[in-house]
Amino acid sequence: MSDNSSPQKSAVVLLSGGLDSMVSAALAREQGFALYALTIDYGQRHRIELESAKQIAQMLGCKRHVILPLDLRAFGGSALTDDIEVPKSGVGDDIPVTYVPARNLVFLSLTLAWAETTGSHDVFIGVNALDYSGYPDCRPEFIASFAETARLGTKSGVEDGPFRINTPLENMTKADIAREAARLKLDTGLSWSCYDPTENREACGVCDSCRLRQKGFAEAGIEDGTIYAK
Repeated sequence: MSDNSSPQKSAVVLLSGGLDSMVSAALAREQGFALYALTIDYGQRHRIELESAKQIAQMLGCKRHVILPLDLRAFGGSALTDDIEVPKSGVGDDIPVTYVPARNLVFLSLTLAWAETTGSHDVFIGVNALDYSGYPDCRPEFIASFAETARLGTKSGVEDGPFRINTPLENMTKADIAREAARLKLDTGLSWSCYDPTENREACGVCDSCRLRQKGFAEAGIEDGTIYAK
């Protein structure tokens, strides 16, 4: 006779409100995890994504959703947190000024801290290393290094075993991610990708993030729920 009384396994998902984080969290749910969603309010220019994160967390039935204030405008150094123009010329070879210094390192550390308090040994983050802006904290070697740091630097890691830093989108193109969103029957219009929204709350259509998103949906042949100014 099977025992159905075992508690559901849980995972902490880093939920920015963007397409990638939404699909990553939905994949965690599909794998049977109860979701604890963490969103960081870091003073980002595109604050609409915080509203998106709330809606996505509700849609996914997250056990708890925390929006944690951490105002990185005090440091600046990025077009997302400082008075620096968001580039609109297209995705280039250099790391763009939309890179927020050490963002995923900081965010994953906070996600790990919550995972330790909830007893979760799985963390999900929607990083992608194919169709992306070249940020160093989205690369597989960074994720592997952080997983080892998590094992060495936490009580749970030392006593209970390593944490799993799950990156289900790591080797997907944006078209692949759009297809996964469709397969999972997600409302992609709830997600927000644009770095520089207009006063009318439309996506600019020309920043790196908008270009990558549009390219992905076009290649997948799937309609995007985002309204673009251009």
